[in-house]
Amino acid sequence: MNSFRMPIVMTVVALLAAPVLTGCKGKTDNMANEGMAKESETMQAAAPNTLTQAEKDAGWQLLFDGKTTDGWKGYNKDSFPTKGWHIEDGVLYVEASNTEEAGFGGDIVTTESFDNFELSLDFMLSDTANSGILYRVIETDDPIWHNAPEYQLLDDPTYIAMGTMDMTTHLTGDNYDMQSAMARPLKPVGEWNTARIVVNGPLVEHWLNGQKMLEYELWSPEWEAQYKASKFRDYPAYGRTQRGPIGLQDHGHRVSFRNIKIRPNA
Repeated sequence: MNSFRMPIVMTVVALLAAPVLTGCKGKTDNMANEGMAKESETMQAAAPNTLTQAEKDAGWQLLFDGKTTDGWKGYNKDSFPTKGWHIEDGVLYVEASNTEEAGFGGDIVTTESFDNFELSLDFMLSDTANSGILYRVIETDDPIWHNAPEYQLLDDPTYIAMGTMDMTTHLTGDNYDMQSAMARPLKPVGEWNTARIVVNGPLVEHWLNGQKMLEYELWSPEWEAQYKASKFRDYPAYGRTQRGPIGLQDHGHRVSFRNIKIRPNA
C-alpha cells in the first residue's frame, strides 16, 4: 500500500507547492497598496510636521513647519490672509465662517509651483465640513476650483444623509465633479485622515489612509469626455497646466491640516 500512497502524497504536495497563476494582477495590486500603506505608516512615525532622515534622503520637503505660514499665500494675493486661517498646536486650520464658496480668509496656495510630485498631508474634518486639496493651480480671476483639479474633502455621512445634491463625484477622495473614488476608507469627523496625491505627467492618483481611491490620465479621451460632462466645461483653463502651486480651499467650514509634505519628482 505504501507504493500506491507515496505518489498520491507527492502529487498533493506538488499541487500545494505550485505557484498560483490566476489572480496575479489582484495580488500585484494588493502588494502595491500594502507598500504604499507601509510607507505612509513610516512617514507618520515621525513627530507631526517633521521629516525623518529617511524622508529627507528620499527627497521629501515640508510645506508646513507647524509654526508659521512660510511658503503659503492667499490665492491671487501677495501675502497670507490676515483672517480666517490660524495655526494652533502645530495645526493649520481654516475656521468655520458659514460663508460657503465665498470663504472668509479665502483659499491659500503654496508660493512654489510643482509639476510632478507626491503630496501627503493629514486632515481632520468637522461636522458638515467641505473643502478640497487642489494641485497644478492657475491663479486667475475665477475661483480656484474653476481651473485646478481637486481632491475633495467632505463630511461624507452628513451630506449623504442630507440628500440635497448628487454625491457621485463629490465625496472625500473623489476627483471633484469628474471621477468617483473606488473605495471609501474615510475616518469619522474629529479623527485624522491622511490624503496622498501622486502626479506624474498626465497620470494622477488619489490615496486615502493607505488605499488607492482612483487614478486617471489628464487630457485622455476619457478625461476629455468627463470634462465636457462636468461643471468645468465652461472653463477652458481647467486642468490644462502642467505646473502650478498646491492649494487648500476655504469653503466656510472648519478643516484642519498638518504634516503637509511633498516629494517633487523629475
